[in-house]
Amino acid sequence: MKPDRFLRTFDVLDALADAAEGMRLTELSQAVNAPVSSMHNLLQTMLAAELITATEDLRYMVGPRAITVSIKVMNSLEIRTVGRRHLELLAKTLGNDVYLAVRVGNRIVYVERFRGSQPVSVNIRIGDSLALHATAAGKLYAAYDDDLRERAMGRVQMQLTPSTITDPAELSAELDRIRQQELSLSREEGAPGIFGLAVPVHDAEGGIMAAIHVSALSAGLDADREAELIKSTQQSAMNIESDLGVRYRAGAPLTATGHDARN
Repeated sequence: MKPDRFLRTFDVLDALADAAEGMRLTELSQAVNAPVSSMHNLLQTMLAAELITATEDLRYMVGPRAITVSIKVMNSLEIRTVGRRHLELLAKTLGNDVYLAVRVGNRIVYVERFRGSQPVSVNIRIGDSLALHATAAGKLYAAYDDDLRERAMGRVQMQLTPSTITDPAELSAELDRIRQQELSLSREEGAPGIFGLAVPVHDAEGGIMAAIHVSALSAGLDADREAELIKSTQQSAMNIESDLGVRYRAGAPLTATGHDARN
C-alpha cells in the first residue's frame, strides 16, 4: 500500500469512529479530502480486510478487525497501568520476583519486572523473547494460541536444561493440561535451579491479554509454599481482571494438585 493510501486508511477509520450511524462514500470523500474514485477503491480494500463494514444502504462503519486491534492496543497499555499496584503488592507479599509478560507478534516478552526480597539467580531482561517450550509464561501463551503452540512444538529439541521437555507428545500433553487448568509451571525447564509459574490475565472472551509470572529458587520450595505462590498469583490476576472490568471466568482455576484454588 502506498504511503498516502496508508495514511488515508487511518483517516477513514478516524472519521468513522466519530460517526455512530456510519458514513456514505461521498461523505468520506469530503471528510478525508480524497477523490470519490480513489476513495471507492480504498473502501473496497478495507472491506476485504474487515477494517470496515457496510450496511445494505451503503453506509460504512468501523469493522470487526479494526475494533479487535484497537481493543488489543488499549488492553496492552491499560494492563500495565492497572496491573502495576497489584504486581508490586504481589512481589512484596511473596518476596519473589514478579513479571508481566505480553505477546508482541510471535514473541512473548516481559514488559514489567517487580523485584522481590529473595534473590533469584537468573536475570531475564525486559524485552527478551521467552522460550515457548520451556518457560512458564511461554508455555502458557502456547497453550492458549494454536500458532504459538505450533512454534513451541517446533522447538522441543532445544534442551535448555536437563529438565526441558524435549518429547513432542509430552509437551503436547503439558500444553493441554495448562490450558485446562489455566496454570503453567516450569520446574527448572528454562534455567537450572529456577521454579516458575504463570497464570493468565483474561480478556472478556476468555483469551489471554497478559501473563503474570513468578520466579522462585527451587531449593527449599515445598508443596505448601508452592501452593501459596500459585494461589496468590491467581488472586492477583483476578484482581487485575476485576479492575479492567473483565467478568469472564470459565471456572475456578486449578492448583498444581487439581484442587480449587479459591478454597
